[in-house]
Amino acid sequence: MNKFTKLSLFALLLATTIFSSCKKEYESIEVVDDAAIQAYLKKNNLSFDKDTKGYYYKVTTPGTGDVVKNQDSVYYSYTFKTLSGQVLNQTSDLMIPGTFLGYTDRFTINSVSYVFTPIREVLTKLKRGGKATLIMPSSMAFGKNGVSFLNIGSNENILVDLGIYPESKRHEIDEFEINKLIANNNLTLIKDPSRARYSITTPGTGTDVINVNSTIVANYTVRYLDGTVLQSSTDGTFTDVLSNLYKGWQLILPGKVTAGGKLRLIIPSDLANGVSPLDFDIEIVKVTN
Repeated sequence: MNKFTKLSLFALLLATTIFSSCKKEYESIEVVDDAAIQAYLKKNNLSFDKDTKGYYYKVTTPGTGDVVKNQDSVYYSYTFKTLSGQVLNQTSDLMIPGTFLGYTDRFTINSVSYVFTPIREVLTKLKRGGKATLIMPSSMAFGKNGVSFLNIGSNENILVDLGIYPESKRHEIDEFEINKLIANNNLTLIKDPSRARYSITTPGTGTDVINVNSTIVANYTVRYLDGTVLQSSTDGTFTDVLSNLYKGWQLILPGKVTAGGKLRLIIPSDLANGVSPLDFDIEIVKVTN
């Protein structure tokens, strides 16, 4: 056997040993994960089904209606927790995520993309209005590195509460979210036929009546329904023709306020940016026709 052949054989044996060692280490992590999950279930007297891939799940509410297919749009909820009960990340009834069912396994956290196949697979078992709980072993979740800024530790098993909302259309979810905001904050708002809601605190004293061709100077702050500020201009420098602005502004401002007027305006997504409802505080500083 020449020197080259001996070196090649040694490299092959070394690679095989390293691969076997890694494979054994990975399998041992799976075993440890599974033992921890079973201990959690036993301690809490819980009965879950175990999928052949290794995750555990329990359908608590099957839901109603037709079976939801991968190509169907769904609005869904999730709450990520540790097995000790620490909440890591969750959705809000005021900002409900929506996508095709087949894409519900895709997440971006701190610019890092993750695919959690068990989430999609468990959601696939539900109809609209359904709920389930999933336990992902660390090897199917955030692995050995975890996510430090979410306090997800190394090899952390993750519990996920999941649900699919009964609503299947964007305008239905808009109504749900807006009604939730109003109820949560005990707001009194007028509902326009356009489905916009508004409350006029000061009608204004200006003489020029606003129309869609008016040039207006305004102070405003716009938020998502969860309170996150999207944009703000409060120094009297914002000016534009009303016809260039949000459809919700065009429908509500004319005939209801003049210069000096102040109002709160909540508009559904089709009257806003097409993505989500928006919540405005608006002050009309000047009107020019």
